[in-house]
Amino acid sequence: MAVPLDALTPPLASNLPPAMPPEAPLAMPVQSLRTWDAKAAHRPSRPERRPFGARAFVFGVAALLTGYGALEMYEVVSVSGGTTALQYVLLVLFILNFSWIALAFAGAVLGFLVLMRGGKPPGMPERLTTRTAVVMPVYNEATARTFAAVEAMRAQVDATGHGAAFDWFVLSDSTQGDAWIAEERAFLELRERLGPEARLYYRHRPKNHHRKAGNIGDFVSRWGGAYDHMLVLDADSLMTGPCIVTLAGAMEVDPDSGIIQSLPLIINRNTLFARVQQFAARIYGPVIATGLSAWSGPDGNYWGHNAIIRTHAFAHACGLPDLPGKPPFGGHVLSHDFVEAALIRRAGWSVTMLPTLPGSYEESPPSLIDVAVRDRRWAQGNLQHSRIIGAAGLYVASRQHFATGIAGYVASPLWLAQLVVGVVLVLQTAYIQPDYFAGESSLVPTWPRFDPVRALQLFGLTMGILLAPKALGLLLALFDGPLRRACGGAIRLVLSSLIETLLSALIAPIAMLIQSGSVFEILVGRDTGWNPQRRDDGSIPLKDIVRRHRWHMALGLVTGVAAFAIATSLFLWMSPTILGLVLAIPISWASGQLAWGLGLKRLGLLTTPEERDPPAIATEAGTLARRNAAAGLDDADALAALHADPGFARAHASMLPAPAPRPRGAVDPDRALADAKLAEAETLSEATAWLNPKERLATLHDPALLDRLVRLA
Repeated sequence: MAVPLDALTPPLASNLPPAMPPEAPLAMPVQSLRTWDAKAAHRPSRPERRPFGARAFVFGVAALLTGYGALEMYEVVSVSGGTTALQYVLLVLFILNFSWIALAFAGAVLGFLVLMRGGKPPGMPERLTTRTAVVMPVYNEATARTFAAVEAMRAQVDATGHGAAFDWFVLSDSTQGDAWIAEERAFLELRERLGPEARLYYRHRPKNHHRKAGNIGDFVSRWGGAYDHMLVLDADSLMTGPCIVTLAGAMEVDPDSGIIQSLPLIINRNTLFARVQQFAARIYGPVIATGLSAWSGPDGNYWGHNAIIRTHAFAHACGLPDLPGKPPFGGHVLSHDFVEAALIRRAGWSVTMLPTLPGSYEESPPSLIDVAVRDRRWAQGNLQHSRIIGAAGLYVASRQHFATGIAGYVASPLWLAQLVVGVVLVLQTAYIQPDYFAGESSLVPTWPRFDPVRALQLFGLTMGILLAPKALGLLLALFDGPLRRACGGAIRLVLSSLIETLLSALIAPIAMLIQSGSVFEILVGRDTGWNPQRRDDGSIPLKDIVRRHRWHMALGLVTGVAAFAIATSLFLWMSPTILGLVLAIPISWASGQLAWGLGLKRLGLLTTPEERDPPAIATEAGTLARRNAAAGLDDADALAALHADPGFARAHASMLPAPAPRPRGAVDPDRALADAKLAEAETLSEATAWLNPKERLATLHDPALLDRLVRLA
């Protein structure tokens, strides 16, 4: 029989420091979105340089293009001197969609010009005088890879000679008992390997209140006072030692910086869809990000990870309020990063980006369906910003970032509406006899006709503007000798770009319907969950793919038949959209196929420099992840792991927060049922069979129940 927990003196629990350092509280007041006192803002130590020229170029070019496109579209629909109400609707929808791609085009041109001019990112500092907390929030993630990433990054930072300036935190919000216990075991084992100078800490929150934003907020308010900066990671983040140290040095050099964002590149992806994303991010991403950075200047944005933040500024400015009402538009702020950037900028601190700083990496979802799951959450978060965009005191550029995020999801239903209105107009022209002289006094007929030549020219202009950022990124890659050779040479680089463009074009109508459905669900009040992102390279069962995309395929078939019956020209005009929808099921299936992605890799297609010559940080993290996976921590049952190792059970109990006082008469039913079942169980197998997931969690949170667990035969 096992002895009580308070009598244990196991190897793991003896002589181990606390899982977290002493608390250093930092006040993090909740901010008001209705009022703002500018006198409370930070006063910059030197005049800010605002990129008015870059902004005039981007928004001026976008406005001119939109105006020209609107004029051409008006000429298309008013060829015979009159325009119907439905044609005006088509014109408005076109202007909204065209303005969106015109702004992206102008930003990409600016980024291309900046990158052509050249320039180097800041170098590593000789010494650091500040302290930085590197924080990795995790939520039901595989510990083999997350702790491998932490270990690899820590080793690289130490190798720079600046390791003493950084402490490392794994901040768990995991709600699955097995994941939580695996994290603790991985943490204790890693800290034991690193020794007394590990500077590695772990904290698990009993309740994941406000999700990731609440996780970071809890850390800042309880331990943030001990650190000048925090470097926020994601569970799939990897950053080289020089990159991390350079960001900390950049913060020291600029005392007015609130957030400095790096540009993460996608690595380690092998499925077809993920390799397409990886290639696009590597070749086209720098052009878009550099343009955004150039016109944003100190009014930049924050993407939630791989960025360094001034801790005191964040605490002072970024306490997020709950929005009135219920989700999806009310409740806690879902996409918190945009809001934190806007609030910290409102408070007088700059938000900038270093898009050319190397050494920042992340991963991406492996298939189209996985992206759709993540995109649903992002859609809700961005549409929720419609209630924040008008907050008091925000900079105009911050409001523009919100507007861009909202437009990114509203664009899909607008595109869908434009297609529907276009089809109705063609149908009206082909089958409905119009009343050319609608009014008695009308002497001018209203002809529902189009100018086919202008329409074709406008279509060509639209496609040119849409594809220009890809072409500019490709040109830069072709001009860059080392990058060109690392992508397999000019021919393979061009072929890879054509493959990416073709697949993206086929996926676009599917994504349009998925996003339109998400927007509709949000508008009717359906909240999204927060499921952990799938990060492996596994495929999705075909039956799930068919269930998810059967209506997309059916809509494509119906649309194709109807368009062909109405007019051959309409069918040809809609053929890219029709083809993507008709092939939705095979495209989605192929997107998650590992063999297809690896086949292109063997041919040298969709190859990136980081794939041909993997960064040392990625190689080391991969080796450590395989070693960690062999230990089987992620496959172990939490209760069995605690029962088998009394030392670990004691260590786990010591990491639990002090229990809150229970009000008289308030009974936790999960804890009460777990207590009753453990009291009746005679063996571990009985206990594991009887306890449901919530009762398991209650057991893991309660030292008394843990004591009863370890006593079982």
